[in-house]
Amino acid sequence: MSDRLVDAYDLVIFDLDGVIYLIDKPIPGAAAAVEELRSAGTSVAYATNNASRRATDVAALLSGMGVPATAAEVLTSAGAAAALLAERLPAGAPVLVVGAEALRAEVRDVGLTPVATLDDKPAAVVQGFGPDVGWKLLAEAALAVRAGATWVATNTDRTLPSPRGPLPGNGSLVAVLRTALNREPDVVVGKPQPGLFTTAAALTHSQRPLAVGDRLDTDIEGAVGAGMDSLLVLTGVSGPADLLAAPPSRRPSYVANDLSGLFQPDTAARIPLEGTDEAGGWRILREDKAVRLAGAGAAIDALRLLTGPAWDGAEIRADSQQARELLAGWGLPI
Repeated sequence: MSDRLVDAYDLVIFDLDGVIYLIDKPIPGAAAAVEELRSAGTSVAYATNNASRRATDVAALLSGMGVPATAAEVLTSAGAAAALLAERLPAGAPVLVVGAEALRAEVRDVGLTPVATLDDKPAAVVQGFGPDVGWKLLAEAALAVRAGATWVATNTDRTLPSPRGPLPGNGSLVAVLRTALNREPDVVVGKPQPGLFTTAAALTHSQRPLAVGDRLDTDIEGAVGAGMDSLLVLTGVSGPADLLAAPPSRRPSYVANDLSGLFQPDTAARIPLEGTDEAGGWRILREDKAVRLAGAGAAIDALRLLTGPAWDGAEIRADSQQARELLAGWGLPI
């Protein structure tokens, strides 16, 4: 019997930005990983907080990158936000949309009326990422919320990963209204709320889903909240230092450099390591309230070895030149 990590699961739920692609560039190995899952008969779903594309557009983008996808496999925070508003508002109700055309289309498709000004007397404001969102629209949204409109945010990701580095995400735009209004949104729909994950599992009748993401504060926290195992890949936003400092609500079951980790043994990715102070050429020397990292090897093995002590509150220090270089590269004291 195979001992690959993924073989313990019947569904893999992928985040997109930072996992499958960066903006519009595929991450190396992503297409091959999805194809391997499909060949093995493992169900696949895509759950994204990015509200700037519809499910059909996301599926087309993925397919154009060589990543097999259908619209039915894609769950977006835009679609989820529109569905929530349709449950709460009467048919045809005006909704002020702060975001991209994809979000306006989702609102229209559920029988509500997208509007852009306070003069249209919106019953709700829905806010999602849009690269062209500007001050005038944010000002109308602020006025509408002050006038009593329900404020729904598709997600609160502070940044979006890109080949050039992190860029401002919807959370940064939500922060503009939060500052102006001195309050929080009434509802945040996307991750870390568990809805996208639980919906994906329900649609596929999954009994053993695995969530894969690059962000601890959305993907992993959402999976933990949904009671699902999760894999953090280091191809996007969260890095080693973030993982070592993660609170219990943001701790994944596994960590890997990239999606190839799905096809390694469970024991090559599971965290924290238990019953050993050595891994891949590294070892830890335990002190009273600290551990010292000694030896040399692959960075991912050191990270897995340090996760347990760090989560237990131990200070991490270096005890070899290779360890000093590694910890410094992670932005940690040495």
